[in-house]
Amino acid sequence: MPTCSTVPPINAREETTLAEGFRWKIRVYYEDTDNGGVVYYANYLKYMERARTEWLRAHGFEQDRLRSEHALLFAVAHVSVDYLLPARFNDQLVVGVNMRHCGRASLTLDQNVWRDDEELICRGETRVACIDAETLRPKAIPKILLTELRREH
Repeated sequence: MPTCSTVPPINAREETTLAEGFRWKIRVYYEDTDNGGVVYYANYLKYMERARTEWLRAHGFEQDRLRSEHALLFAVAHVSVDYLLPARFNDQLVVGVNMRHCGRASLTLDQNVWRDDEELICRGETRVACIDAETLRPKAIPKILLTELRREH
């Protein structure tokens, strides 16, 4: 059974100087902010979700095709987020996706958010489970997907 290597977590100071495996840019819109003028906390999860979709796309995998051709979906099983600094309207953010661990039916991803590609403002970890599209039960990640994702390590 194929597995991916495990990358140990690094401290926040090191994270700000190391490149992520994948980076996706997004601008903060007014609708993303709360009454205090900062990005509403749940929107960071949306940014991370979009970055994961773009990360898969960059590897040549569209989620709708994974469902139709492999009958699989990815569902968030766990997320942990540390909000370090606020993002505000019109900030340019970069959301990183770096695979830390790849199991038989799950991926653990570091997902950090920077302002202007320099200042770490949010640190996250997301574990997604591969599930069968019909039964919603755990399903092994297809070998073709594992092979491609392992190229990052």
